[in-house]
Amino acid sequence: MNDYKRKLDIANGRVDLSHGAGGRAMGHLIEAIFHRAFDNDWLRAGNDQSAFPAPAGRMVMTTDGYVVSPLFFPGGNIGTLAVNGTINDIAMAGAVPLYLSASFIIEEGFPLADLERIADSMGAASREAGVPIITGDTKVVERGKADGVFISTAGVGRVPIGLDLRADAARPGDAVIISGSIGDHGVAVMSKRGNLEFDTAIASDSAALHGLVAAMVEAGGKHIRLMRDPTRGGIAATLNEIASQSTVGFHIDEEAIPLKPEVAAACEFLGLEPLNVANEGKLITVVAPAGADAVLAAMRAHPLGVEAMLIGHAVADENCFVQMTTSFGGGRIVDWLSGEQLPRIC
Repeated sequence: MNDYKRKLDIANGRVDLSHGAGGRAMGHLIEAIFHRAFDNDWLRAGNDQSAFPAPAGRMVMTTDGYVVSPLFFPGGNIGTLAVNGTINDIAMAGAVPLYLSASFIIEEGFPLADLERIADSMGAASREAGVPIITGDTKVVERGKADGVFISTAGVGRVPIGLDLRADAARPGDAVIISGSIGDHGVAVMSKRGNLEFDTAIASDSAALHGLVAAMVEAGGKHIRLMRDPTRGGIAATLNEIASQSTVGFHIDEEAIPLKPEVAAACEFLGLEPLNVANEGKLITVVAPAGADAVLAAMRAHPLGVEAMLIGHAVADENCFVQMTTSFGGGRIVDWLSGEQLPRIC
């Protein structure tokens, strides 16, 4: 392993086309950076795929792509985002995440030290979550074709017996609960963009939520209708999507929605609606009235849910509107995001 690192000169080297050509240079890259960072028995086997035991019960699978710009931002980078985001997509089914894959498209000329930093952070995030990266792929494209590095992931997990969370399951009277403050990720990423750069103490909320989900399921699984992580489009898009799929409306209270003053100030400065800003470590859950208190208490007892708030309720509405009582006591419709508010945010 050390021999591979010496041949690569990670501190000063850059990715070139030979690192994706299937030869010795590619082997050096994979061994020195990816196998070392993700180290586990599956990768050590050196196969083009990984075989793993499939537990009894329903399995879930997800796939995602990460093209965030910039690659490094307060609270994380494209690597931690890829691991946590994929785990969260599995967890929103109430599932236990089991395994991940990761595929890299790397631009010619990308610094090897930055690639190592990304891979190391992914390895650390997967070990902390207890969800190994067991297979992957590496491709190199010509300079100017990939903006540094893009990451594509997949994940599989197991749903506990008897649990069936569905996007069309919300019913009038159900409680809407969010796990914490909104907009942190979007503001953290924007704060480091060259054309928008500004000072802020806000860090991305990127985090793996499966531990929080497990606590919620244990406390009130039979009452949980569904869960969603409000990433692109923020909570506005998430609630409108759920409303459309479940054929209900939502009434939410602006005063109940957790929002850091720094995030509110940044959004006001940039002319953004906080409800549309992306989150990467928060979830929204819709819960039957009988279980709302228990689920909320379980969320607040978990480190990733201490700021959890009940922000509204589902209502009968054939138009599937999301309506909000504002902090001034008025009311307005919370609509889908029109156009692309924040490109390359995840």
